[in-house]
Amino acid sequence: MKKILFFFFITLNINAQGKLSNKDWKPLFNGKNLDGWDIKIRGYDLNDNFGKTFSVKDQKIVVNYDAYDNFNFRYGHLFYKNSYSYYRIALDYRFVGEQAKGGEDWAWRNSGIMIHGQPAKTMGKDQDFPISIEVQLLGGKNDQKPRTTCNLCTPGTNVTYENKFDTRHCINSNSKTYDGDQWVHAEIEVLGDSLIRHYINGELVITYTKPVIGGGVVNGFDPAMKPDGQALTSGTISLQSESHPVEFKGVKLLNLKGCMNKKAKNYKNYFVKEDNSTCKF
Repeated sequence: MKKILFFFFITLNINAQGKLSNKDWKPLFNGKNLDGWDIKIRGYDLNDNFGKTFSVKDQKIVVNYDAYDNFNFRYGHLFYKNSYSYYRIALDYRFVGEQAKGGEDWAWRNSGIMIHGQPAKTMGKDQDFPISIEVQLLGGKNDQKPRTTCNLCTPGTNVTYENKFDTRHCINSNSKTYDGDQWVHAEIEVLGDSLIRHYINGELVITYTKPVIGGGVVNGFDPAMKPDGQALTSGTISLQSESHPVEFKGVKLLNLKGCMNKKAKNYKNYFVKEDNSTCKF
């Protein structure tokens, strides 16, 4: 009963967020440069931005492969500097142009938002993906066949889905298909190791719980970074480079952990996780 009441309480608070002002959200991207972000591309040292894979143009984070003669499994990730545990992240994304030569078929119009990830500095030089939860972003193929987005994938992790421990690498959401180069709005609600929900254009498309370290589909990692069975309570956020050009804008975060003392100056009624060490009076 306590768990049911807890989730009900969270839902009430999250639903109230529609009344929040923009000032409650923290921009993670300043629209000018990649200050505050780290880059890790497979086969390269930390912050070696090979071929300017990640750049900024017209207030957008741009992922491109103009300098690649062949993609050659050089998966990349752009990591925000801080880790978070209880939060909501929002951004707009769109796929553009043609896939890099050598990109795998499954990676066509494929990118992702990695959450609860390991720090960039702990990735092996030849590691392909961070141990994390992936919010998989997919574009439609203009073939009138469904290709959902904001799916769940699990590099080096597992979750509980529909009340069952699920070891599948990817689970499709129930989203619509978004063809062409249109901008799509994605939001992810992360509540520690209890509950995670994905939204596309304001619609809830998948829910799961209890993320833990485990499973496969990640290579080149330091074994010390993969204590299988350990609950994922917090981690990094990163944006993915998987061989198809993609753009991101409006990247922002609403922290749901903070001072819950109503007498404090920095009390927020949407906080769901107490950290009264941050209270200011």
